[in-house]
Amino acid sequence: MQKVLEFLCHNKEVAFATVEDNKPKIRVFQIMKISETTLYFATSPYKEVYRQLQNNPNVELLGMGGNISVRIIGSVVFDVPQSVCIEIFETNEVLPRLYPAYKSLVYFCLHIREADYYDLNPNPPLFKHYEQ
Repeated sequence: MQKVLEFLCHNKEVAFATVEDNKPKIRVFQIMKISETTLYFATSPYKEVYRQLQNNPNVELLGMGGNISVRIIGSVVFDVPQSVCIEIFETNEVLPRLYPAYKSLVYFCLHIREADYYDLNPNPPLFKHYEQ
């Protein structure tokens, strides 16, 4: 799992998939913080993704960098400590430009349930599957 987390620390922009009406919805999200096997995110409470996650917290995300990709499966939780919310807001250079205060956003975390690590560099390619 360490390879997965190291990769995500350096490749924080990920494709983030939700489901609505049994149809996939995908967008690019930025991982705001990584702590052990938990990924943290922020979004506006007015966005479609927030409503989708409230209705169905199951998500997949995919990160890619060079010849390495990581796929994560898990469920989001909206129970993020206030201190983490403030830290995310204050350490992200974009959020304060877009939103007046940390309370303007909703914060959620994704506990990694499964992860796939693909590295096409070695011969044969490396594939590792992790489950929590």
